[in-house]
Amino acid sequence: MASLLFSPLTIKKITLKNRIVISPMCQYSAIDGFANDWHLVHLGSRASGGVGLIIQEATAVSPEARISPSDLGIWKDEHIQKLKSINEFIVSQNSIPGIQLAHAGRKASVSAPWEGNKKLDLGQGGWQTVSSSAIPYHDDEPFLPTALDKNGIQKVVSDFKSATKRAAEAGYQVLEIHGAHGYLLHQFLSPLTNNRTDVYGGSFENRIRLTLEIVEAVQSEWPSNLPLFVRISATDWAEGGWNPEESVQLSAILKEKGVDLIDVSSGGLVSYQQIPLHPNYQVPFAEKIKKEANILTGAVGLITHAVQAEDILKNNQADLVLFARESLRNPNLPLDFAKDLNEDIQWPKQYERAKN
Repeated sequence: MASLLFSPLTIKKITLKNRIVISPMCQYSAIDGFANDWHLVHLGSRASGGVGLIIQEATAVSPEARISPSDLGIWKDEHIQKLKSINEFIVSQNSIPGIQLAHAGRKASVSAPWEGNKKLDLGQGGWQTVSSSAIPYHDDEPFLPTALDKNGIQKVVSDFKSATKRAAEAGYQVLEIHGAHGYLLHQFLSPLTNNRTDVYGGSFENRIRLTLEIVEAVQSEWPSNLPLFVRISATDWAEGGWNPEESVQLSAILKEKGVDLIDVSSGGLVSYQQIPLHPNYQVPFAEKIKKEANILTGAVGLITHAVQAEDILKNNQADLVLFARESLRNPNLPLDFAKDLNEDIQWPKQYERAKN
């Protein structure tokens, strides 16, 4: 019997040749938001390695939306050209190019991991961060984030809208809104980081308002026949935080609004989170959202083997399986997985002599 992992999935007008997805992973290798040959080789090698969909790393909708000064951006038209050529290569390998649009909020203005992942001071290459409320991620940070006012919120919505227009021009075929991992939208969703008293704080309906406004802004520019995903953290792994029940509730609303798939991750909001790491630790959240909100889901997190991924699909726990670190270790993951599952898949012509 053919494996589910290598079965196609059609979402709107896009058909993924398999259910293997490259999860967005920051490369901290851009200058002024511009992609370069590192991004071409990194993303391109995963495309030639056989994946169905590649979601480009968290790509900033404005300069202040970057996590680090080295993040990719799509806040100006000049960014489009290189991204377009990378996407053309991905398509030439029979893979689908996707982008994750992001705003880091209070987790912005930090150095790259290999430079210590430290909050950058305002005078030393850093910038003023923004959030739902003036609550820092770490207590010892050199400055507090600014709580966004009405104009600030409108700017964020407008930045997502403009970035979406550029993403369509650059040839992406899947767009994902980043609402997870403690970045700006997540900071509005969770009561641990949102103590606002206006229409964006307090009740569940108020805390999800910005996410829904951004979905609507993105949809005004994103072609209606192309897939739209939202990544969420299903739980904060912290008492009193955003929880799986709220995730189901939000996912059902997003489905109603026309979102096609929920990319289900978890955590990242608070430094004191307690995550019980083990293989498949996030998969039950993807399953819960899939079944209770009746929407397509993607599972991610410590999934490293072909049979493990196949079982997730077989057990109807998710519709796509996303790989992050395992795909960093092995850009040819699908070629190896096909062998493990006795699937005969097409290899790049240039590599065919190594197939058997």
